[in-house]
Amino acid sequence: MTRILDTIDSPAQLKALSPVELDQLAAEMRQEIIETVALRGGHLAPNLGTVELTLALHIAFDTPHDKLVWDIGHQAYPHKLVTGRRDRFRTIKQLGGLSGYLRRDESEYDAFGASHASTSISAALGMAAARDLQGEDYKVVAIIGDGALTGGMALEAINNAGAMHKDFIIVLNDNDKSISDNVGALHTYLGRIRSDKTFRNLRNVVKSSLDHVPGGNLAKEMAGRTARSAKEFVLPSKSGVIFEELGFTFLGPFDGHDTQHLIDVFRNAREMHGPLIIQVITKKGRGCDYAEAEPTKFHGPGAYDPLTGEMKKKQGEPPKYQDVFAEALVELARKDPTIVGITAAMAEGTSLYKLQEALPERYFDVGIAEQHAITFAAGLACEGMRPVAAIYSTFMQRAFDQVIHDVCVQNLHVVLPMDRAGLVGEDGHTQQGAFDIAFMRMIPNMHVMAPKDENELRHMLYTALYMEGPVSLRYPRGSGLGVAIDKEFQMLPIGKAELLTPEDEIEQAECAVLGFGNMVAPALQAVQELASEEDIHAVAVNARWAKPLDEELILRLARATRCLVTIEDGSAMGGFGSAVSELLHAHDLHDVRLKVIGLPDIFVEHGAPAILRELYGLSSGHVKEVVRNLVRPGTHSPAYPVDRAEKAQQAEKKAR
Repeated sequence: MTRILDTIDSPAQLKALSPVELDQLAAEMRQEIIETVALRGGHLAPNLGTVELTLALHIAFDTPHDKLVWDIGHQAYPHKLVTGRRDRFRTIKQLGGLSGYLRRDESEYDAFGASHASTSISAALGMAAARDLQGEDYKVVAIIGDGALTGGMALEAINNAGAMHKDFIIVLNDNDKSISDNVGALHTYLGRIRSDKTFRNLRNVVKSSLDHVPGGNLAKEMAGRTARSAKEFVLPSKSGVIFEELGFTFLGPFDGHDTQHLIDVFRNAREMHGPLIIQVITKKGRGCDYAEAEPTKFHGPGAYDPLTGEMKKKQGEPPKYQDVFAEALVELARKDPTIVGITAAMAEGTSLYKLQEALPERYFDVGIAEQHAITFAAGLACEGMRPVAAIYSTFMQRAFDQVIHDVCVQNLHVVLPMDRAGLVGEDGHTQQGAFDIAFMRMIPNMHVMAPKDENELRHMLYTALYMEGPVSLRYPRGSGLGVAIDKEFQMLPIGKAELLTPEDEIEQAECAVLGFGNMVAPALQAVQELASEEDIHAVAVNARWAKPLDEELILRLARATRCLVTIEDGSAMGGFGSAVSELLHAHDLHDVRLKVIGLPDIFVEHGAPAILRELYGLSSGHVKEVVRNLVRPGTHSPAYPVDRAEKAQQAEKKAR
């Protein structure tokens, strides 16, 4: 039997579907999302909650002439399915496939790129202002989750929009969740609206009276619409008072899974003027029992069984870096009452929920508010606490000014663990943790460190907590290397690297390979294989610190070998390798052959991490090729870009 979904190539076709057909289409879209995400992972629960909302928006508005500005991509898979990308949907988040987020270069229906939260209202207001300046006539709709309202940028935009009085619409997708449970006063306020007695009482009256309405289903539907319209006039002046005081007309809350009702609401909204906020209540994980039951777990799951929801995990997989970090933090915090943990709405993603469970009074979730998180940490540090603000590398970018102005200028002891540092794979170009080494290294007073494995992560966290001044600690997404874990914590010497090959081999070495963070493993493997397979002798170094550098060791190696190779899982421009280059230049070692391996000056696209590492040379094979070219010119294998492409194809086949 042909699915209705298979016939939909553009939103215009949705307008011809009957209510029954729209319900069937919604079910088909949910099944497609469930089955697709089950293959390799992706965002499940939030997208299941926006199916009817998506259909209603595209039916009520004339897209792409009217602009739908989605906030983050977690809610936009249904949007992709009905905007000409259905036939490519199962390539989502794969190399060369659809992005997991919104991209202007992917579809004309993606009015604005979206990945990080809280941007949609600002962008939509800008579009509305441009429309009016250019004398155009189209509608602009921002669709934002209630969790994203905790972001200061969204509140700044609401404040500005209320004063500008532009015609544009904010649809507040209220599902009581971001990734972790929502927090804060706004969340509490919206909760009061959701449970408003007027809304509940009127809904109950309507429900009981419809059974006694004569005239059959049509009369009941008309009566139902009348009752709903009455609710719309009853609630705004009472429930949305904060937003109305800011200059908005507030409508809602409405059932976000009632397609026909939402179509009516949005069509009426089209005829209204000035800024509007429409609150719709949706359920994260809608239509999928296991996702509804555990929406946080299924926010962004890995591969799973689509029938049962059972996660597909490799047996004997080492612990994740995030878990090692959080368990070490709890262990240390139990002994030291000055240690506190801070997350920006990522309790599960950073594993700080472990601290919440163990020591709830010393756990703070500030919502999607990274800027506030950092300055809040600075305030804690001022009063003698040891704040640990755990934030993904890509999200730390949002707090760059606060790191400089509020932490580093005052030289405050704030610990900044950055999960998802380096390549994160399928989440793509907005989520890759490519820049933190460079932007942290450039700030005075900042220390920059990265562990070679999960055991060293424990020691680095301990060191970061008990050293002086600001310190950033980066570590990658996913599982560790499976190394043994020391029971006792060790204080690592500040700015000192670890030599991984015997000291007496330095004078005979032809090259030194310096790995930073999770690139130490491929660096060491390359050095070992070069020695055993090709009689090329190099030394391997675990740099540990990008700032301060172990200048003594690096200069010694440079003078002994006249050949250095650095490798890091981050931007080559301004990163660890750049620091080594600057050191050599400062000491007039211009004849030292230096090769910096890192990510190029691009935004790295989405794809499996193994594939991306091969494509960008973050592998032992590429390190061997580089060393071979430096010390034995003319004996190297074919040009490595070709080799890398071939290796990437092999990695992709293995991933499949």
